[in-house]
Amino acid sequence: MRIESRTRAALQYALMFMGTGVSLPYAGLWMRAQGLSGAEIGVLLAAPMLARLITGPAIAVWADGFRFRRTPIALLAVAAALGYGAAGLVEGFAAWAVCWFIGATSAAALIPLTDVLTLRLARREAFTFAVPRGFGSAAFLITNIVVGFLLRLTGAEAVIVIVTLAYVGVAVAAWRVLPPEPVNDGAPLAGWERFRGLGRLLRQPVLMTALMAIGAVQAAHAFYYGFSAILWRAQGIESSTTGLLWAFAVVIEIGFMWAVDPWRRRRGIGPETLLTVAAGAAVLRWTAMAAAPPLWLLWPLQALHALSFAASYLAGVELIERLAPRDSHTAAQTLNSMLSAGVLIGLATLASGPLYDAFGNGGYLAMAGLAGVGLLAVLSLKSRRTRSA
Repeated sequence: MRIESRTRAALQYALMFMGTGVSLPYAGLWMRAQGLSGAEIGVLLAAPMLARLITGPAIAVWADGFRFRRTPIALLAVAAALGYGAAGLVEGFAAWAVCWFIGATSAAALIPLTDVLTLRLARREAFTFAVPRGFGSAAFLITNIVVGFLLRLTGAEAVIVIVTLAYVGVAVAAWRVLPPEPVNDGAPLAGWERFRGLGRLLRQPVLMTALMAIGAVQAAHAFYYGFSAILWRAQGIESSTTGLLWAFAVVIEIGFMWAVDPWRRRRGIGPETLLTVAAGAAVLRWTAMAAAPPLWLLWPLQALHALSFAASYLAGVELIERLAPRDSHTAAQTLNSMLSAGVLIGLATLASGPLYDAFGNGGYLAMAGLAGVGLLAVLSLKSRRTRSA
């Protein structure tokens, strides 16, 4: 039986975000169980994000040297499984740092490579990119909940086992399920030519403005990711309610990907407009969160996650695909991921600790300002493209 490319991509996203659904919420729990301090945990988590300034472009150039896009995806998944698995076998901060760096770096690089492959399939076979990507968010949500219950029975050591198995699954799916989509229409470019192509991207002001707009809006979630649960607990909101608030945001995100974004594309609403709305929603969301809103108001603010995160992400991958040359899609999407999910959010995460210590909920205002930078950047982008049209 022939499996549609959309279904293949959906399976790949589901497996990838199963891994993220374990590592993102529960990595700190496992690290704490190893006896690491808060500062040491911060270093382990932030190092792969900040290093993506170097590792992101290097992996993109390496990945474009293969014949098929699924090959580097499978190899990176193997590297992620080996890195995370080894972290569960070694002892000592230095060894954990090396293993976690390999695992987290490889896992993060999978997303832009899979985005590039899926975008190309979606364009050729006329399906909406957001639909298979939404299965990733659904898998993240389900994994987050299931693993939370499992950890009550097994303890924190299960985190490493589950995340390793998830990336073994990603590797197998990439090797056996993903279609053999070629990287280039012709032969792979030589290594030096791929580096030159990356350099050309960095010299394109319109593309760089778009990357800054996307990255700023995405990175503005850093304070929320790190401190929302702590701040809500200080307001007297129970941990179980905090979990429901996070789950509600992801459910709304999935609904946006499966229903609203296909409608948006049918109506011809472009990614610049969507990114403008997303940036504005982020400014509103983080400004309101700075006022320590009551529980009843947190629910509609959590619904804005569909715009501040999902809409900015979807607009970003579509916009970068349009702006980048066809032979540089991998490098361009990796630059996008490197900035938004790497360097910028890594810096915002490092800043969030001192902001929390000094201002409490007021730290959200800095995130509103960062989202405002993204809004100004996308408005500048629209102005430039209007003048050049």
